[in-house]
Amino acid sequence: MTSSERVAIIGGARTPFAKAGTHLREHTALHLGTHAVDGALDKTGLDPEAVDHLVFGIVTLDARVPHLAREVNFSSRLPDKVRSLTVTDNCITSISAIESVCDAIVAGRARVALAGGVESMSNPSVLWSRNATRVLSDLQGAKTVAEKLKILARLRPGDLVPRPPGIAEPSTGLSMGEHTEITVKEWGISRTEQDEIAYRSHMNAAAATEDGRLPAEIHPLDGLDRDPIIRPSTTMEKLAKLPPVFDPSDAGTLTAGNSSPLTDGASTTVLMAEPAAAELGYEPLAFVKGIQFAAISPDDGLLMGPGVAVPRLLRRLGLSLDDIDIVEMHEAFAGQVAANLAAWEHGWKEDPIGKVDRDKLNPLGGSIAIGHPFAATGSRIVNQLAHEMVRRDARYGLISICGAGATAAAMVLERS
Repeated sequence: MTSSERVAIIGGARTPFAKAGTHLREHTALHLGTHAVDGALDKTGLDPEAVDHLVFGIVTLDARVPHLAREVNFSSRLPDKVRSLTVTDNCITSISAIESVCDAIVAGRARVALAGGVESMSNPSVLWSRNATRVLSDLQGAKTVAEKLKILARLRPGDLVPRPPGIAEPSTGLSMGEHTEITVKEWGISRTEQDEIAYRSHMNAAAATEDGRLPAEIHPLDGLDRDPIIRPSTTMEKLAKLPPVFDPSDAGTLTAGNSSPLTDGASTTVLMAEPAAAELGYEPLAFVKGIQFAAISPDDGLLMGPGVAVPRLLRRLGLSLDDIDIVEMHEAFAGQVAANLAAWEHGWKEDPIGKVDRDKLNPLGGSIAIGHPFAATGSRIVNQLAHEMVRRDARYGLISICGAGATAAAMVLERS
């Protein structure tokens, strides 16, 4: 990007993040997404009429709202003229949304845009069996009562049992947690190291909540102005007592304590072309220096994509890990964090880039403590990092996010 084409991070907002089935269970994805978009407008003081594009994502798709971004557009204070695009890309969805916005700004198709994502894990689309679906479809074409009764007779009791969205990878039949159990065994990641990462996540998030850094990014909802998943009272001893979830044998090490929970929430990021930010009177928090995606075989480790994406991005930008002041690494599982840190340090499919200073890693906590609404996490991390870079007068910040489907996204923000 040239200096005149730089994409600025202006700010953003998010809902509180809450475990599925708890505080936000009455809110649909559409409502949560709308709340985050309006919250971003409020927190930045942005005139909705200035917005050109909205790129918004979701992973747990709702067939009743197939074009979520456009419906968020209509439900929010944004004008109808806004170009709206819905994206879905597993856990890297809102980074893909930001990439789309950056491309539009650099190409001159947009000057001011919003990007983000949402999940309502409390309100998934519930499916029927294939036989029930076929029966109900055929029923629509039946002309007589006799025809309808004949079609209905094909139903079996099991067909009426609702089927929630699957958590297994369609390509492998294993869940992300089961894949990560394989990864930690291959990389020799101990239970203690995983619990230490989880403990640090909660302690950092608790401190950032207490001093107001995390609540400053939240647009309160139903009186909730902080993330209730954060456990300031947890200890290494408490974490050590939790049983393994994905491998119940003595060899299992992934627990509810060192894994991110299913989460409801939404987040939005405000981006602008650098000249537009100046014209509208905004001082950018940071600029997008570069974005990199990677895809690997699930057999190599479903969540090991950052081991490829981050070294490639740093090499392309001419940066080293020592140049990075803050590292924001998505914590799907503590084991995945530890394995990718090892890949960076020792080399894997790319040359080694060095060891991360743990004091630079997730200084405000990560997804284990804060929560992980799949499509919202990338936007949450971008907003969180940009604000912390301002507070620390940091030059470079690195984002690393693994994704289901054996994908990953990396991003570098800069301040100058």
